Amino acid sequence: MEERKTGFPPLCFPGARVLILGSMPSEMSIAAGFYYANPRNAFWPLLAALFGETDGGTQEARTRLLRARGVALWDSAASCRRRGSLDSAIRAAEINDIPAFLAAHASLRAVLCNGKAAHRLLMRAYPALPCPVRALPSTSPAAASLSFAEKLALWARAFDEFHLRP
Repeated sequence: MEERKTGFPPLCFPGARVLILGSMPSEMSIAAGFYYANPRNAFWPLLAALFGETDGGTQEARTRLLRARGVALWDSAASCRRRGSLDSAIRAAEINDIPAFLAAHASLRAVLCNGKAAHRLLMRAYPALPCPVRALPSTSPAAASLSFAEKLALWARAFDEFHLRP
């Protein structure tokens, strides 16, 4: 039987402008106790590149990047049954209360979903939210149909559309 996995609490700081939602932390992230811990996941290098910075590589440096750039992180699923780390293996997902989170953090202007699974889980539970929602290409190493440069361009377009970076 698939083990029930539990995600992390949100990382959000005063004045955050964008909420980035993953689907559910990977096995490697759960073991490390921090978002996007798989070194092959492009999330941190992509986020650093969006802001013209380098990825500090530590939880502390990455948390500082989020805080400085107004980015909040969370996942669509609070928990799920899943064997392994693939989004396609997610079963019986319990969805985080994203509307309450948005209401409690009025500075958030947009929700960007890191991949189709995060977007699908979110929209099934909450088809209407008080701010724009976009699905972006997954930064997961399992999502290799686009190059890093192509993913970066699509993420940059979304950040610029919602005026989320200087």
